[in-house]
Amino acid sequence: MLEKIRNCFKLGKVLYTKHARDEMELEEFGEIKEEEVFEAVLNGKIIENYSDDEPYPSCLVYGRTDTDRPLHIACAYSKHDDMAIIITVYQPDPDKWIEFERRKV
Repeated sequence: MLEKIRNCFKLGKVLYTKHARDEMELEEFGEIKEEEVFEAVLNGKIIENYSDDEPYPSCLVYGRTDTDRPLHIACAYSKHDDMAIIITVYQPDPDKWIEFERRKV
């Protein structure tokens, strides 16, 4: 799924939900720009899969921007529209994540 999402980013076939845009603007560690999301997706990896999500299977991508900022991007891929859908984006809190890849219990 990640390769399909990356390809959508390269082709500009990305839809940001209102929730994602709001979270990016109001991020507690500083506003997140679309360019940063692009960089993190291209450099990232899937750390959680949500294959049963509706209406599209989704995943959580962890990646770093070109300035080494860690980001989590919850995204889905619409096969019908050949489009990446960005559900939310945030900078993970190091108090809640182990190396930004595993949730602390």
